[in-house]
Amino acid sequence: MSAETAISRGVLSDTVKDRLLAAILDGRYPPGARIVETQVARQLGTSQAPVREALRDLEALGVVEITAFRGARVRRPTPEELLEAFDVRCELEALAVRLALPRLSDEDLGQLGAYLDEMRRSSGSGDTVAEASADAAFHGFIVARSGNGTLARVWDRLEPFSRTYISLAIPGADQARIVALHDDILDALRGRDPARADEAIRHHFADTGSMLVGRLAGAEATSPAIPAERTR
Repeated sequence: MSAETAISRGVLSDTVKDRLLAAILDGRYPPGARIVETQVARQLGTSQAPVREALRDLEALGVVEITAFRGARVRRPTPEELLEAFDVRCELEALAVRLALPRLSDEDLGQLGAYLDEMRRSSGSGDTVAEASADAAFHGFIVARSGNGTLARVWDRLEPFSRTYISLAIPGADQARIVALHDDILDALRGRDPARADEAIRHHFADTGSMLVGRLAGAEATSPAIPAERTR
């Protein structure tokens, strides 16, 4: 394989990975759903090779699991894994807030307010996909404004695993409650109060994490087992 062919294939694999990740995060592939290489390749008009590579990358991110003779499925994280992910994200974002606070302009604060408004509108209309996207954009904006590239790279790898998409597959998650937790974060940032911003971020993750873990545990308890013939 030439270097040019390898680069082209790598770019295509990244594109497929982005498409699949978007489909996972917006609920088209909920936890437990199979991702069939041949179907994805046909839908995207590509060969199976970049789809296979994309699935391996998603496995490394922790959002897909691949088993012999059964193929790929979207992972359903355990409550323990979810809590661990939230703990790490909490520390990353607490650092991001401290670093970003002196760098945030009034325009930046306005953008965060716009993301929060979109969260409220989407939550009010029951559009959980749009709410989750605005939620991720809110947090990602703060991380980006931290100016710390290493922090951003680590966050980018962890965020898909712990994103609010988990709540899309769990009936009864209180989206309005999740949205309201962002008010204190934004108020602290507007007040240029680092201690209060740190406290608000930590409260956000403690409250959201415990709520989603409870829902996830309940969903696991009521989910029927997948028959063996359907996993082939």
